[in-house]
Parts: sequence; C-alpha cells; structure tokens
Amino acid sequence: MIIGSALALTLALGGTTTWALDRFVIEHAEITDVDAYEAANSTVTATDDATSDSTAATVTDTGYESDDADVTISTVVTGTGDDTVTYYVADVTLTDATALRSAFAKNTFGENITETTSDIAADNNAIFAINGDYYGFRDTGIVIRNGVVYRDEGARQGLAFYLDGSVQVYDETTTTAAELLAAGVWNTVSFGPAIVEDGAVVDGIEDVEIDTNVGNHSIQGDQPRTAIGVIDDNHLVFVVVAGRSPGYSAGVTLTGLAEIMQGLGATTAYNLDGGGSSTMYFDGSLVNNPLGTGTERGTSDILYIEGSG
Repeated sequence: MIIGSALALTLALGGTTTWALDRFVIEHAEITDVDAYEAANSTVTATDDATSDSTAATVTDTGYESDDADVTISTVVTGTGDDTVTYYVADVTLTDATALRSAFAKNTFGENITETTSDIAADNNAIFAINGDYYGFRDTGIVIRNGVVYRDEGARQGLAFYLDGSVQVYDETTTTAAELLAAGVWNTVSFGPAIVEDGAVVDGIEDVEIDTNVGNHSIQGDQPRTAIGVIDDNHLVFVVVAGRSPGYSAGVTLTGLAEIMQGLGATTAYNLDGGGSSTMYFDGSLVNNPLGTGTERGTSDILYIEGSG
C-alpha cells in the first residue's frame, strides 16, 4: 500500500487536508468487539485449535503439526548481490478449512485501524500468520471473515475460501456477500489481482491498478510481495517476498511472483497487500525482515492458524 504518498500528495493540495486526515489517518470503528460479534452472528462452528525450482537456491525449513493444520516454513534465496531475491514459503495443509482464520487489528472492524501482524497474531494465539488485504484502507470490497459478513460492496477481483477446503478467485461485482455465505464461503480477501489461473501466469497483471485513491495507483516493479497459492483443496502455499533491500532482497514484479507460485505447484495464486505490509509470522516471531529494517508497518488484518497451546 502506498498510503504515505497518497496522504502526502493530498495534504499538499491544501483545501483537502481535513478530508485526507479523515480518510487516511483517523480511526473509524464500526464494530468494536469482533470476537463477540462473530460469536453472535456466525452460523459455523470453527475449530479451536515446499520447495522451489529456482536454480542456486538456499532453502531452510521449520514446521508445525497439529490435528487441524500442518505448516512448513521455508526460506529461499536466489541470485547474488543487488539481484538477490529472498522469499519465505509456508506450505500449509489443513484437515479443517476453518483452521485458517482471520483477525482484525485491535479486535475492531473499521477504517484506519491498524496493528502490526505480530501484535495481531499474538493477541489471537497464532502459530502462523501473514498480513491480510488491508481492508481498512478502503470502503469497498466484500469482507467475509470467519463465516461472518462485515462488508458487502463488490468492487474488484476477490478470493474466497470455502468450508469444503476449496479456494476460488471470483468477481465481487457479480455476487453478494449473502450469496457467498450461502454457498459455503468461510473467508474472503479483496485485493488482487489473481496472478496464476489454471496453472498459467495471468496476462496483463503488470498493468493492474488495485485502488483509484489519490497517489495509490501502482503495484508494479520489483516490490516486497505477499501472495496465496492453491495447490489443492485444503493445501495452500503462502509466500512473502522481501524487497527494497539491496544485497538482502530486491523484491519481484507481479510476474516474478506468479512464477514463484507456479514453481511451488500452485494452480491458482492471488496477490495480497505488499510493500511494508508484507509480513510472515511463525511461532512467536517474524520470519521475514520487513524492508530490511526489521520494523513492521501496521496493517488492518491477518490470516492465521491458531496454535494448539
């Protein structure tokens, strides 16, 4: 997300200062106790509880197993010098699709409400987490989380996680949150674009603009990235690519991200919020090094798997 540049540009316009602060900075809480809201509204009973084909890659692994999910974390390093690319892969197999959950910053749904991925993960006893779609930066998109509808303003290409373990890219503008819920959707994310479909890199992804807010038009070039890939029902890969850090990781284009997902065996893959938001958390600490500084940027939400302890 390019929130900082959007705000700076808008503030420079002078007459819209109040609007900019309200739109990009001031918190607007709509639901202040998400846990209670989901307990009252969910109709689903949730559970409580890879390698790369790149040449000259260094891979290290660690993992976690429970009755509901198995997670293997791999670090992959390719290239040398300023062309080095470092990315982190979580290969996740679920026995219950509801083991993959969502959580909001500060247990609150609304705009401009943020916490770091690590803090949201810790608050929810997560063993594994990645940043979500930063839903709180916008007021559009279909937002279904943990079987509960939060927003129904279809605007773009979304990704839907179903109770049967399947995951599908869909057009938000051709359906409603109620229809998705009735069809068995457990979670949605609203960012994009889809970068792999039917095992092939999607054409034109380098030209996609996710948002039309002032100063927030481009996600092109070599950037830190977060993506979700689908290998099979209940078998997912989550990838965080480090970037903007010469010698550690240059980042990748959307096409480069798609090729990584292909190499991991994903037949479908979907881009999430990137840049300083790109974070992967495992077993109490960050896996990646955001922007090479180790400092996390706040985000609106995470996808996570709860630890068994």
